[in-house]
Amino acid sequence: MKIIIAGAGEVGTHLAKMLSNEDQDIILLDSDQARLDVIDANYNLMTWNGSTSSFDAMKSVDVEHADLYIAVTPFETRNITSCAIAKQLGAKRTVARIDNFEFLKEENKKVLTNLGVDVLIYPENVGATEIDTALDHNWARYWGALADDNLLLIGIKLHDNSPLINVKLKDLPVTTHDFHVCAIKRKSETIIPNGNDEIRADDIVYFITTPEYVEEVRDLCGKRKRSIRKVLIMGGSRIAVRFALQYHDKYHIKIIEMNRERCEELATRLPDCEIVHGDGRDIEVLRENIIYQYDAFLALTDSSETNILSCLTAKEFGVPKTIADVENLQFISQAENLNIGTTINKKLLASSHIFQILLDSDRSNTKCMVLADAEVAEIEVKPKAKITKSPVKNLKLPYGMTLAGLIRGGEASLVDGNTHLLPGDYVVVFCLAGNIHKIEKWFS
Repeated sequence: MKIIIAGAGEVGTHLAKMLSNEDQDIILLDSDQARLDVIDANYNLMTWNGSTSSFDAMKSVDVEHADLYIAVTPFETRNITSCAIAKQLGAKRTVARIDNFEFLKEENKKVLTNLGVDVLIYPENVGATEIDTALDHNWARYWGALADDNLLLIGIKLHDNSPLINVKLKDLPVTTHDFHVCAIKRKSETIIPNGNDEIRADDIVYFITTPEYVEEVRDLCGKRKRSIRKVLIMGGSRIAVRFALQYHDKYHIKIIEMNRERCEELATRLPDCEIVHGDGRDIEVLRENIIYQYDAFLALTDSSETNILSCLTAKEFGVPKTIADVENLQFISQAENLNIGTTINKKLLASSHIFQILLDSDRSNTKCMVLADAEVAEIEVKPKAKITKSPVKNLKLPYGMTLAGLIRGGEASLVDGNTHLLPGDYVVVFCLAGNIHKIEKWFS
């Protein structure tokens, strides 16, 4: 597959890094040669110096034969223009990053489709949805629905109060096969476990289960669900505004913003929310706003460091659920090891949504987990596929891969060693980053 990424900003660069591990023909297009030099030196892909809205530059990278053209510069009008040109020159499918929710309305999407934009990615909107999901399932670090919600992927940080601690997976204190441990995140390492691996305190453990066993998994992990009603947000950023606009009728929302002009703008745009002028980093300001009475604290400023430290402060005040927007990718692993609750990263979210397009599946049914070093996908088993030759326990599957669950005839079940996969099954596969397309060969 020939893929052209227009824009070597944060989203484009991260996406290029993800795809550089795949067996794809990747070209990264940008007018800033310095950014391209960094990519050239470290990753297996081609770069091209040129404008993302230049006909000559697009012809130079052979856009007419592109299977996928992805425009992810920081400027939405440039992305839309770039996709329109690419489509007219022959690109099969186009994706544009946008910053305006108005473009996602159905009547407006049709206009953009006619211009040549097939898929729209709005990172702040994706981030707001992710925050709401995290609040709904506030005892988990990660929550992802797969296979039309028939299977759930849940990431949970375990502490000493869980009976699973220091127990090998083959010796777990369960009598039925109600969940599958498909990965363990330990500090900066992601482990695809086998029966001899054990769970340790402060591990983030990723389970695949079905909806009816969610409470059992929660109890085994020593967690309990809280009702979230009052939400305090630090920072009037675009993602904060998007969240407030979408969910002001679901939560009582207060936003603390240190820029007075921004406060006035927020008060006009968000009449159903409380807007406070102040520095959310100041402990006295937090006390004045009675932070300890809130169910959740969202640190959504443009500074990852500020967001991480503020969530630690909120935890000290006893706030049950904290969420930090951590946009510096190098901080994510460290942040996950701290007691700050959930982290979100719009670049990873946007990249994951775009990456799903490459799997040739329904985007609502295929979800790449939002981690820098792991992916989860739903893959269909084709007739005569290699993976149907024998039960799972007899297959010599690639390292760094686990088969977690499957959908057969509309029914969801978990995969164990005795499972014999059949053509037409949809299998949830968990693997280390860069292995998805290698694994797909087993299914085709």
